[in-house]
Amino acid sequence: MSKQSKRREALLYHAKPKPGKIQVVPTKKYATQRDLSLAYSPGVAEPCLEIEKNKENVYKYTAKGNLVAVISNGTAVLGLGNIGPEASKPVMEGKGLLFKIFADIDVFDIEVDTENIDAFVETVKNIAPTFGGINLEDIKAPEAFEIERRLKEELDIPVMHDDQHGTAIISAAALLNALELAKKKIGKVKIVISGAGAAAVSCTKLYKAFGAKAENIVMLDSKGVIRKDREGLTEEKAEFATARKIDTLDQAMKDADVFVGLSIADIVTPKMLKSMAKKPIVFAMANPDPEIEYELACATRDDIIMATGRSDHPNQVNNVLGFPFIFRGALDVRATKINEAMKMAAVKALADLAKEPVPEQVNIAYGETRLNFGKDYIIPKPFDPRLIATVPPAVAKAAMESGVATAPITDWEGYKDALYERMGSDNKIIRLLLNRAKTNPKRIVFAEADQLDVLKAAQIVHEEGIGIPVLLGRKEIILELMEQLDYDAEVEIIDPKSDEQKDKLNHYAEMYWKNRRRSGITLYDAQGMMRLRNYYASMMLVEGDVDCMISGYSRSYPSVVRPVLETIGTFEGVSKVATTNLMLTKRGPLFLSDTSINIDPTAKELAKIAQMTNYTMKMFGMEPVIAMISYANFGSSKDPHASKVRDAVSILHKAVPDMHVDGELQTDFALNPEMLQKKFPFSKLAGKKVNALIFPNLDSANSNYKLLKELNNVESIGPIMLGMRKPVHILQLGASVEEIVHMAAVAVVDAQQKEKRAKEAAKQTKSR
Repeated sequence: MSKQSKRREALLYHAKPKPGKIQVVPTKKYATQRDLSLAYSPGVAEPCLEIEKNKENVYKYTAKGNLVAVISNGTAVLGLGNIGPEASKPVMEGKGLLFKIFADIDVFDIEVDTENIDAFVETVKNIAPTFGGINLEDIKAPEAFEIERRLKEELDIPVMHDDQHGTAIISAAALLNALELAKKKIGKVKIVISGAGAAAVSCTKLYKAFGAKAENIVMLDSKGVIRKDREGLTEEKAEFATARKIDTLDQAMKDADVFVGLSIADIVTPKMLKSMAKKPIVFAMANPDPEIEYELACATRDDIIMATGRSDHPNQVNNVLGFPFIFRGALDVRATKINEAMKMAAVKALADLAKEPVPEQVNIAYGETRLNFGKDYIIPKPFDPRLIATVPPAVAKAAMESGVATAPITDWEGYKDALYERMGSDNKIIRLLLNRAKTNPKRIVFAEADQLDVLKAAQIVHEEGIGIPVLLGRKEIILELMEQLDYDAEVEIIDPKSDEQKDKLNHYAEMYWKNRRRSGITLYDAQGMMRLRNYYASMMLVEGDVDCMISGYSRSYPSVVRPVLETIGTFEGVSKVATTNLMLTKRGPLFLSDTSINIDPTAKELAKIAQMTNYTMKMFGMEPVIAMISYANFGSSKDPHASKVRDAVSILHKAVPDMHVDGELQTDFALNPEMLQKKFPFSKLAGKKVNALIFPNLDSANSNYKLLKELNNVESIGPIMLGMRKPVHILQLGASVEEIVHMAAVAVVDAQQKEKRAKEAAKQTKSR
């Protein structure tokens, strides 16, 4: 992707369809005059009077308790420097977005137009009554130290400068675990800190809090080693000045156990690395390019334990592991500050989480067979769903134990459940899906690449590393559209009707004819069919020229399904294919089947659809809990339509007794655990959260899927094909660019899974 393309994409992302990345959304009803009279005058007077009587009631009647201010003056924006308050606003909005998606915390971003410490502090103090917490961001040192110190002293709500403490907390967790693996004691190791800014100072202070000795620490700034005999040191630098008579990084690295880089790229050489002690720990966290490249460092020392700030290497020191969850815990006990005890609790929680067995969902997301605590996994991954129920409780407990909590928690299990529930509307599953696809991209044929939106999606898939597009369609149109999109990467373009593809077309036709000649197809017929893009693309997949296929944007679903089924066929043991849609609802991901193909499936077919849905959900890293839907509950109707569902459940209970499935059930009972537990405690679903619904016919499945999508603005991924022999997925007519990208990721993950399954089968056959 060219710099110009990236620039344009970034600008369009921030400008369209509406400017910015965050907005205010009402949380109360406002449809009627009664609603409005309660929301504003005269009803609003009542909570105002209650708050006047007792200021603590502001947490009861307003959003203050879940509202954080992200505040900056734009003097130290990462990678950009002092760009001013207005120019820093996109960064602050982005921080607000991260608070929301990782910890369900609302944010107002505040950009303050002053570099004067007194004026900045006074401004924040004056607006503090609005907020439950203050996140200071991108303020240059040394002013950042003084601003945070004064605000922490003068305000009674949590204040944290994330640039300082976020990196410190995450890297400290990584350091504790790295030292454990290296079998070294923090009180004895020699530590080199490259950089002396806000983050470096905060990191070093936190390491000391965990036992690192001042005499074992060497800190460097742009002038070299910070020594006690240097004149004009700031208070922060003076704390870490060394008495050693050394001047350079080269000298400091000799026999050092730990290197922590928060400086600039490529300042550590292989020679320096070789001079370090056995089992060196190297955190090269300069972004985007570390102090020494990961591959070079690992090639230089095979005993190294390394972390960087990059997501494409193991052990990413990512602040998003910290600040959302630290503020979540602080807000939930109404802490008056974020103190050292709370930061240390976050460190320990993160370090301990990395030692626990990793959920399959996380392994799948990162394309790992099994993540295990070790040199390549010393801190949790940002997409680990356990973070929300691990770090906030640890922080909240530390706040209570250190005496800064004003609303203590008593029911910790209930609190953890509430934390998980908060994240039910999050689209983490999309991020997990895309991330997994990127671990092993596959060749995807886009059968309608001469459609603008399809080509846009293919471009995103290509540039994001989700897959390797093969563009099928009229070549001259594709090239013209690529020029419009500034899509200048090398990519394969295939026009089935061109003379260039004559030999390939004839080969595909002959292979198709051999397979279908006893079904009334002649070779002449087959040659004509191969000029149709869905037949041609399907044969590309059959012959292994691509790994997966996407089609359906411009043609009706049946017209695409037919050539796909005739050419590719179903998986062994599957008589009929089906589809499922993944709905990203407020209660969490919900699969609906069959939404597109089977009009009135039999009991046996319903059971097979449930099994195929079960398999697909596991592919997404989810534990399936499936309800078989009907208008009746557990035998309340003897009508054949209800009996069919009941018979399907009976088949499943006998064939796959370990599968979490039950019915027949009405939808409200299936989705309401309290109702289900109270009325039908005997059900296999009692006490569980249902995350898949199998409908008795196409009418109900398709109608419910589209109703959810349109009325509640629920995002959908699908329809996902179930039971196909090869990874082919068919779009809904006129799908959006985003939907096409998501379906391409599904196709890639499906291809990965089928490849894995084939290898396992081959291995078993060989072992016999």
